[in-house]
Amino acid sequence: MNGKPSILWAPQPGPQKALVDCPLSEIFFGGARGGGKTDGVLGKWALKERRYGKHFNAIMFRRTTVSSEDAIERSKEIYGPLGGVYNESKLIWRMPNGGRVSFRYLDKPKDADEWQGRNVTDVWVEEAGQYPDSRAIDKLFGVLRSAHGVPVQMILTANPGGPGQAWLRERYRLHPFPRGPQVVTRTLDDGTLHKMAVIPSRITDNAILMANDPGYISRLRMVGGAELIRAWLEGDWSAIEGAFFAEWSEKRHVIRPFEVPGDWMRFLSGDWGSAKPFSFGWWAVVSDDYTTESGIILPRGCLVRYREWYGAVAGKPNVGLKLHAEAVGEGLASRAASDPKLSYGVLDPAAFAEDGGPSIAERITKGSGGKLFFRGADNKRVSQRGAMGGWDAMRSRLVGEAEDRPMIVCFSTCTDSIRTIPMLQHDQDRPEDLDTDMEDHAADEWRYACMSRPWVRQVTSRPQPQTGFSRINRRPSTAATVI
Repeated sequence: MNGKPSILWAPQPGPQKALVDCPLSEIFFGGARGGGKTDGVLGKWALKERRYGKHFNAIMFRRTTVSSEDAIERSKEIYGPLGGVYNESKLIWRMPNGGRVSFRYLDKPKDADEWQGRNVTDVWVEEAGQYPDSRAIDKLFGVLRSAHGVPVQMILTANPGGPGQAWLRERYRLHPFPRGPQVVTRTLDDGTLHKMAVIPSRITDNAILMANDPGYISRLRMVGGAELIRAWLEGDWSAIEGAFFAEWSEKRHVIRPFEVPGDWMRFLSGDWGSAKPFSFGWWAVVSDDYTTESGIILPRGCLVRYREWYGAVAGKPNVGLKLHAEAVGEGLASRAASDPKLSYGVLDPAAFAEDGGPSIAERITKGSGGKLFFRGADNKRVSQRGAMGGWDAMRSRLVGEAEDRPMIVCFSTCTDSIRTIPMLQHDQDRPEDLDTDMEDHAADEWRYACMSRPWVRQVTSRPQPQTGFSRINRRPSTAATVI
């Protein structure tokens, strides 16, 4: 009307502007609910396509294409008025300067193979927290190719929560969640330092949403418990809504190392893995009540995890070392060379399977020089026909006798247990079990240890209050077992 061009989209000051300006090849953007993640990436791509034209080729991935509907609808509001043409059946935009933007699904690592050999310049993985590990996403780096000077970029957006919370928090160092943009580095296998941008965005950074929908924050406060609210509003990546082990507390269950008395019985538990990590833990059984320097009392029979060996590739938490069983046996024996003798060992029952040759368990024993022997662990995961399941046994010990008297603890040096166990979530189809797509190897091995040392909490029932009459032949209260 007045001759001035209308502005269809511009980045908001703060995180969105930082995203548009960021030149690094890997970016984590967002981290809290309502921070303008979708608009930020779609807008950045519109600006980048305007600059590089037909050489720009971008793909947004989610675990299902149905989940992309909101992003597609928003893209129509931005790209349509710019002159882009959308193919509804192929879910692809032909942009006004010849570039392409498409929407695809990525569920498992093999799905990324479909795109190998394509000239893709930009990738966006939305809701990256829905992926239990990074394998499928990492494969997309093989898809990125620079064409005619277009700088390649991969952008991950996510909120706290979901099966991927642990690996995202570790990869981008999101605990504590940063107040502003920062660069973190990752050492690759060849020693190269890979720089990644972390651009935090909270709902308070999204001025447009705050102005158009002032009740949004209030509604978020109604969706769940305090942990979920803290995670979504503040980007707290230590808050875990719906954790499988809600009883876990670093204050109660993680203690500073001390010299384990020589007369405490010791044993070893193990969960085998090759392509996925293995996990082995050394345990001591408290012989008499022991008070730690923090005031936590370890009651008689408490299990103390004083060492662990977790076989994962550095920087790739859910990727195993692929060591052969004899090498694992040798490594176990060398780590326990100066320890008092172990009373027994329990190992993943699958390691005892024989397929035309010696079992994994036999080969581990051979590699240890005959110093380690295992029996098959009790592999019951959930309670059946009145029998206590492994997860109940572990929970019972985590609860312990009282707030200051847990029945299972670990040294602070057991970093992979501390990293993985609190993050585990319920299986959506079988809530009494945990989500086995997550990094559950240490938890499985803790379960084997607990099942090898059965324990149930004993609670004395409270005396009945006095009333104006007495009951004849009232029986005295007795100890009741609570699981």
